[in-house]
Amino acid sequence: MTTAGVFNPRGLRVVLLLSGMACLVTGLWGGLLRVPVSGVPLPVEHANWITYHGPLMVGGFLGTLISLERAVGLRRWWTFLAPALAGGGGLALAAGRLGPGPRWALTAAGAVFVLVTLRILKIQPVLSNRVMSLGAGCWLVGNALWAGGVAVPQVVPWWLAFLLLTILGERIELTRFQQPDPRARPWLFAALGGLGAGLLLAHGAAWWGGLLLGAGVVALAAWLMRFDLAWRTVRHPGLPRFMAVCLLGGYGWLMVAGALIAWQWPQTSGIRYDAALHAFFLGFVFAMIFGHAPVIFPSVLGLPVRFLPTAYMPLALLHASLLVRLAGDALNWPAGRAWGAAGNTLAVGLFLLNTLGSLVLGTRDTTARSEPAKVQ
Repeated sequence: MTTAGVFNPRGLRVVLLLSGMACLVTGLWGGLLRVPVSGVPLPVEHANWITYHGPLMVGGFLGTLISLERAVGLRRWWTFLAPALAGGGGLALAAGRLGPGPRWALTAAGAVFVLVTLRILKIQPVLSNRVMSLGAGCWLVGNALWAGGVAVPQVVPWWLAFLLLTILGERIELTRFQQPDPRARPWLFAALGGLGAGLLLAHGAAWWGGLLLGAGVVALAAWLMRFDLAWRTVRHPGLPRFMAVCLLGGYGWLMVAGALIAWQWPQTSGIRYDAALHAFFLGFVFAMIFGHAPVIFPSVLGLPVRFLPTAYMPLALLHASLLVRLAGDALNWPAGRAWGAAGNTLAVGLFLLNTLGSLVLGTRDTTARSEPAKVQ
């Protein structure tokens, strides 16, 4: 507590971030257990949470990270309830608590996060914040459906919309730095309408719901490819170019995911389900995380960061291993799917190591600049 009404303790931020990272590690482990590499032993003792690989990644990790970033921005004590509930629910799943408690904790996190986004919208009533509020609402609906007993595959479209609308809102915010294009808003609203219609029809007319959902995702991917600021920043060296490369590659995977969903949905398991979900959650979402990490982690932790060109290594591995994984799906090649999954996990691990190195070097640079010059 630094000034009246301001609440932003670094210790709490670190604890909440670590809870989200623990959910990430557990979720990645669960993903490997689902498609094990032949001859590579993995510990499976007490891994009864393996079926909750998706909820751990979406709610426990991404829900915690996204809501924590917003809480840090608002700096009010109640906003930290969202990442605390999301991280707590995720950790309970990771500990093998598979009853209703963790599901309702994640639902409560979604409810608080909706209030957080509405607070942001009240402060700044612009289109980007409206889109992100819709995304928060999708997370709440998805979590509530899951807590109410709906199967994960039927909830996935709502979680997908949560992440897509959150990222889309952030990118819309940056388009204000560009010359307005008269085609942008009609295109955006039509795509959002298709996405919304797909979500609403998914539970009653699943085939039509999947078609509209997939078409909406493809249309939003095309909108981002056409209007995003990344086409300008990719021309600049260093961190701006790296972020742009992450974004543009992620939009390509987003288009692939939408096409797979439109092609055949609903899916509950199998190779097409695996391909569609991982094209979205790995190819799109993690490319966004890789690109925004040099901004997110310093803002959450209050630490400087130094961009390292080695960040391209995990990004390249992510794309390459995802191609292998989807080839394994398309060719019914289990070994390719397994090795692709292992490469995905390794890419995320290398990304975390590179981020840690960037934070250490950034802190060292700041310390060196602040030290008084030695008397000669």
